[in-house]
Amino acid sequence: MSDTPPSGSVTSELIVTEVVDQHILVITINRPHRRNAFDGATAHALETVIDEYDADDSLRCAVLTGSDIVFSAGQDLIAAAEGDMGVTERRGPFGIMAQPPAKPIIAAVEGHALAGGLELCLACDLIVSSRTATMGLPEAARSLVALGGGCFRLPRRIPYHLAMELILTGKIWPAPRFAELGLINRITEPGRALAGALELAGEICAAGPLAVRASKQIAARSQDWTDAQAWDRQLKYVATLHDSEDLREGLLAFAQKRPPVWKGR
Repeated sequence: MSDTPPSGSVTSELIVTEVVDQHILVITINRPHRRNAFDGATAHALETVIDEYDADDSLRCAVLTGSDIVFSAGQDLIAAAEGDMGVTERRGPFGIMAQPPAKPIIAAVEGHALAGGLELCLACDLIVSSRTATMGLPEAARSLVALGGGCFRLPRRIPYHLAMELILTGKIWPAPRFAELGLINRITEPGRALAGALELAGEICAAGPLAVRASKQIAARSQDWTDAQAWDRQLKYVATLHDSEDLREGLLAFAQKRPPVWKGR
């Protein structure tokens, strides 16, 4: 990946988006005064960005990040005390957790990813983290419950008994421990998580975008399919690949021993 500044920057009050190398959308949570915690307005802002990402065929991968100090502290508890929850009707908590984008999204983590911050990571497909970052679900220690997917997603991603230790005690662990358990794809030096995520996003963008999208949908939706159901149900997600220009291009590029040029159709 190039170290040149991102192009196509679009800034809002709560969410900052940048388009990098034409095909990668960087989404930055922008509430530093509240440790990037979510209220209702922030959740709706993120939902809007995710909707736009899914609808833009030129964008092939997204990266979700925070600041160098904190990825996200989760729900804004001051806002919650006033009844202002970081939830949207359609995509759920934080505008993403119940309905993540159809296309790949990578969490780039610096600092703390706690409570809903870790659940944001669990709503993503891949995680790149600084080695100095920390993660955890401290809700139970405060007589709260992790309702953003933490209680059911984390035990699917790491060994059950270790997930339960985190869920039931509210402990916070360093990022390298999560990498050992397979939750984190890549560990970087401090301040390099976004760069590492952009590198990984570039590798995803080198693959066929139609195939990537279909593959994500099959992997994400097949968790409760039986094998018999999976053989049939996966077919509807690959229907767009049949007779596509990208399929023909992929086969031709392989035969000609050259990099493919994808058109997303």
